[in-house]
Amino acid sequence: MKCKWWIVLVALGALFPLAEAGAQDSDGKLRIICFGAHPDDCEYQVGGMAAKWAAAGHKVKFISTTNGDIGHFHMSGGPLAQRRTAEAQEAARILGIETEVLDIHDGELMPTLENRKKFVRLIRQWKADLVMTHRPNDYHPDHRYTSVLVMDSAYMVTVPFFCPDVPALKRNPVFMYFRDRFQKPTPFEADIAVAIDDVWDKKCRAMCALVSQFFEGGVHGSHERVSRIPKTAQERLEYAKNRRGPGHQRTADDHRDLLVKFYGPESGQAVKYAEVLEICEYGRRPNEAELKKLFPFFSE
Repeated sequence: MKCKWWIVLVALGALFPLAEAGAQDSDGKLRIICFGAHPDDCEYQVGGMAAKWAAAGHKVKFISTTNGDIGHFHMSGGPLAQRRTAEAQEAARILGIETEVLDIHDGELMPTLENRKKFVRLIRQWKADLVMTHRPNDYHPDHRYTSVLVMDSAYMVTVPFFCPDVPALKRNPVFMYFRDRFQKPTPFEADIAVAIDDVWDKKCRAMCALVSQFFEGGVHGSHERVSRIPKTAQERLEYAKNRRGPGHQRTADDHRDLLVKFYGPESGQAVKYAEVLEICEYGRRPNEAELKKLFPFFSE
């Protein structure tokens, strides 16, 4: 006896119901997921925004798509992967968010079907409203392939019978890119700028937690550099502010027009530190009203 196709579809629908993934989750809170190639990329790029979302009760998760196990001048392998995972966890605790480090070797991420499915499942499981990652024209292969995998997921997260073990999203998230300075084939063009003056200390403390990278220099570090690490927590915080402050100030100055647009002339001109993002052409294309819902910071 032949089974009618519509009976099969109804049965599958009961097993794998479609999840709601509109502008917000059912609890009224935004859900943001960020994919960085290594256990420090998301923290550097959008640690301030993450802290602001978290402080307002929204849900943020950082994913490191590799374990960072060759990202140091003196140690590698399992011990380094464990160390960098612990650093990322401490940074997440400071920011008030969740974090996950995937067990993929540093420098070996590839845009495979297996990894595409992994990324699709992560986005669906988080019921993401907003997804962020690197741009695809980046210097590091792990950055590029993280971007490719996220972009390859941008449509598939809504396809019910792709990875049907995790409910598909009814509404595509908004996808955005981190800032970089690469010019070819296209330069970064910011669509959103967020003032992080009020969480600047918190972001710097999160960066201080990434000792192997921030203080020891990662793959380009040295024993001499390790010997110069500030001893006290306050000294380390001041070091972080002095080291990262100028770059975040340049970001604010370079995108002053966006800060004025979203915060108004007086507040926008007063911003000292900022983070910026570019909207990806994949996924949902938000209008200005939607952007203000996704980034509920501008009335502060």
